[in-house]
Amino acid sequence: MPFTKEDKVLIKTLIELKRYNANQLDREFPSDRQRPKVVAKATGYTGMVDRRPDSGKRRSTRTADNTDLVDEVALSQEDKPQSRRTVREISRETGIHRSSVTRIIHKDLRLKCFKKRRAQELSDANCKARLQRSRLLLQKFPEHAVDFVFFSDENVFTVTSPVNSQNDGVYASSNVKKCDIAHERLMRCRPTFSSSLMVSVAVSKLGCTELFFVEPRVKVDGRYYGEVLLKKQMLPESCVTLPVTLTRTCFSRTVYTPVHRSRETVQLLQQETPQFISLDLRPPNSPDLNPVDYRIWGWMRERLYKTPVRDNNELNQRLIDTCEHPAERRRRSH
Repeated sequence: MPFTKEDKVLIKTLIELKRYNANQLDREFPSDRQRPKVVAKATGYTGMVDRRPDSGKRRSTRTADNTDLVDEVALSQEDKPQSRRTVREISRETGIHRSSVTRIIHKDLRLKCFKKRRAQELSDANCKARLQRSRLLLQKFPEHAVDFVFFSDENVFTVTSPVNSQNDGVYASSNVKKCDIAHERLMRCRPTFSSSLMVSVAVSKLGCTELFFVEPRVKVDGRYYGEVLLKKQMLPESCVTLPVTLTRTCFSRTVYTPVHRSRETVQLLQQETPQFISLDLRPPNSPDLNPVDYRIWGWMRERLYKTPVRDNNELNQRLIDTCEHPAERRRRSH
């Protein structure tokens, strides 16, 4: 390991006061990789323990010209989205080795790479429509009526849990090679087509309906969505949950699917729910306005996949237990 400032001062003291030679210094510091006689030689030349100015091997790659070239290529995506170049691409384009490109980026240019996040793209027309329709909704529904507005959405849950590959690693000893680790530890196997369940739910500030499961291998078209999910399940259950008129406000991304925008679905909701929000009042591109879409599904996944799920029956029961009220769960267990 390199000598510290204190070690160099000690070497200088041993040389000047006790007249140590190089062999004696080697015996005094046997485990250090940096030879003490190198420090002794430098001390004899300069009388100091610090390095001489402009000493050592001169830079041949991390020069000012190469630094400017890497800077120009690395920051060329400032006004060009989706044009970021990797270290390998910068190395191929500039002719500089990858390790040198990495040192230039981090040590010379002091650049840091941040990951981008996905977001809903909004055009100027979308922003104007969102503002206009949101003001109309505020005029139509006073503050005391917002508590009775139901938000609904559908989602698919699979038996195979979702995995973030960046957080799915294996720790092993530093002296163990990757080829010596059992392949069962390094492979995460999953079926080609995992079993899944489609679930629908409606929530409001004052209550939540039970989970509605779509029958397996059933195509959710306009007829099934209106006659089964809405007419037989969601609308009656919402009246039981809250004895008020259901107001369906589909602010989720699925509102733009043909199932939710079909003529039969709109007519059914207009008949059953007089306060139904029409399509021309819904803010466009607004998945962030539906709490089911941006919060509840993620909250359920966090609790659902804490341990592996074996089959569809266990997945069904876990979904029910996740949404069930703790008091109701204790009553059912007793």
